[in-house]
Amino acid sequence: MSPRPRGRLGFGTLTISIKTKLSTLVVVSVLITTGLMLMAFHSKTEVRFITIFTMIATLLITQFVAHGLTAPLDEMNRVARGISHGDYTRRVRGADRRDELGDLAVTINRMADDLEAVDRHRKELVANVSHELRTPIAALRAVLENVVDGVSAADPETMRTALTQTERLGRLVETLLDLSRLDNGVLPLRPRRFEVWPYLSGVLREANLASSQRGPASGSGRHTRTDVHLHLDVSPPELTAHADAERLHQVVANLIDNAVRHSPPHGRVTVRARRGFGHESLELEVLDEGPGIPEQERHKVFERFNRGQTASPHGPGSDGGTGLGLAIARWAVDLHGGRIGVAESARGCRIRVTLPGIPAPRG
Repeated sequence: MSPRPRGRLGFGTLTISIKTKLSTLVVVSVLITTGLMLMAFHSKTEVRFITIFTMIATLLITQFVAHGLTAPLDEMNRVARGISHGDYTRRVRGADRRDELGDLAVTINRMADDLEAVDRHRKELVANVSHELRTPIAALRAVLENVVDGVSAADPETMRTALTQTERLGRLVETLLDLSRLDNGVLPLRPRRFEVWPYLSGVLREANLASSQRGPASGSGRHTRTDVHLHLDVSPPELTAHADAERLHQVVANLIDNAVRHSPPHGRVTVRARRGFGHESLELEVLDEGPGIPEQERHKVFERFNRGQTASPHGPGSDGGTGLGLAIARWAVDLHGGRIGVAESARGCRIRVTLPGIPAPRG
């Protein structure tokens, strides 16, 4: 939930600025001095006593106000110093103050939250990448050691196993490079107008061809299911869209890959395309018949290296991928200014992609 807007007057609560507090201090000091001087004239008290008393009273009030202003600044300085040394757990108290110092405390705490999240994601990324790289490297090393030690011969089957692990390692590195380019904004969009039916037919044909060539036991980074039927539903058949075809290919291919992995034996994956609300906009849906995604996990499915908690319905030991495909799909959709998310479905999982198209021509 976003923080409450702060201002001079918000939700019926008066926000007193530091300038107002200092002005009030000056006015109160003048009033005290004037009042005591009038009392001195009426009571015939010596002026020097009144002056000393006035100075003491003014200093006490100033000290009280100054402490209220400098104490939060000292705490902010300590917290900022801790953040600069990598301690992102410290927070500034007094964020509920209704003045500029309260606004500054909220900003520092929000900055600390963001830095803590970035640091946590960095550590998770290093751990996940290390884990993903270790598996194919260990398998490849075992195969090569067996060949070198004479345990197994360098026959085509052994070399095919080594090639499979090398291909998996290469795909992981390629995927990480794609994510890096997307993060750094070095993948400019090249949108163009295209017909949706032949375009998506080509994507589905490539998915089927790649799966049949790899075979059921290749253990590659893409799906190896040959028992899942891919179905295309485009309406109207002459539907056109305006988008970057290469980036959209990444989106659809990764969504199909994810849907096929979680489909039951002899299941069905449907790619559905409809016209969106804008000119040449596009609404895509990829539906499967798998176990679906629990509602509490839907906000995490597009995070990097997230594989979810739902077990694969087609048996244990199947390759679950790297957990980067949906993250790449999300970033590619974001580049288009579109939206991607998990939609409600009576059965299985439905992921919906909306691309904005181009503004409608005038006249």
